[in-house]
Amino acid sequence: MRRRAFLVGLGGLAVCPLAWAQQPSRVRRIGRLNYTGHEDAAARAGAAAFREAMQGLGWKKTEFQIDFRFGEGDLSRTAALARELVTLAPDVIVVRSTPATRVLLQETRTVPLVFVSVSDPVGDGFVQSIARPGGNITGFTNLEAAIGGKWLELIKEVAPKTERVAVLFNPDVAAAGGTFYLRAISDAASSVGLRVDAMEVRTPGEIERGLEALARTPDSALVGMPDPFVVAYRRLTLDLAARYRFPAIYGFRNMALEGGLMSYGVDLVDLDRRAATYVDRILKGERAGELPVQAPTTFELVINAKAAKGLGLTLPPTLLARADEVIE
Repeated sequence: MRRRAFLVGLGGLAVCPLAWAQQPSRVRRIGRLNYTGHEDAAARAGAAAFREAMQGLGWKKTEFQIDFRFGEGDLSRTAALARELVTLAPDVIVVRSTPATRVLLQETRTVPLVFVSVSDPVGDGFVQSIARPGGNITGFTNLEAAIGGKWLELIKEVAPKTERVAVLFNPDVAAAGGTFYLRAISDAASSVGLRVDAMEVRTPGEIERGLEALARTPDSALVGMPDPFVVAYRRLTLDLAARYRFPAIYGFRNMALEGGLMSYGVDLVDLDRRAATYVDRILKGERAGELPVQAPTTFELVINAKAAKGLGLTLPPTLLARADEVIE
């Protein structure tokens, strides 16, 4: 049950320039690069929302084509696919996640890029500023660092006996090597009476060993950083969290939909829908680097009541009342 609507950020639709109206009709080519794989339900839903939004902006199905590439959670593969997409000479590329954006910028500084689901575009050096990105890139951020404190508050609310929280992330692909969120989480830990440990993982085996070790410490919980590596290996992470009975919270809604206890973050599908407005403007002649980066304005809390029951947790009525969606 969804109770809050997302607000569209800055940069409304521009008036179509006369030059656009006079251009001969041709099929426009749009690339889409994902770090995650074909099975990522959120990525598929986002792609469908993007296509629908393009049509809502007046683009007929015959007027644009989309070339999809999926990195399957492998950074080297994602880099190779970025190179491949650039050689296709697309009119614009929509790129999802921090690592995919990084490797794509290494391949082109001329093809217009619109990113979605990037946490810290300034800190990662993708844009010069939020207001004027510069170069060939703009896009839509997903989360702010301060949300890390909110994850801890929610863990403590649903599992008051929790004493230790492990933060799971891959430093090779997480925003600022993981420190973007980790600093805020660490700063908030003492105020909610929790000890925070960073759990750096780079392989599925390290996820298994890390969570197995965490299970040996009583009253432990898990924060899955909004890191594309964690998303790519979400099934493994979710299964292990359930096996070891960790109260866990994640930054992306699909983690709760697929069995995680809670998620608190933005609607990634909505970001793809909003990205269509920038692609439309770029195809009509505007420069990507002159379109301001847009930030999320509303967040959603999703609670999986079935997962809570499996963990033996009683969900506070006040928490359920605040949830945007409860999965029964």
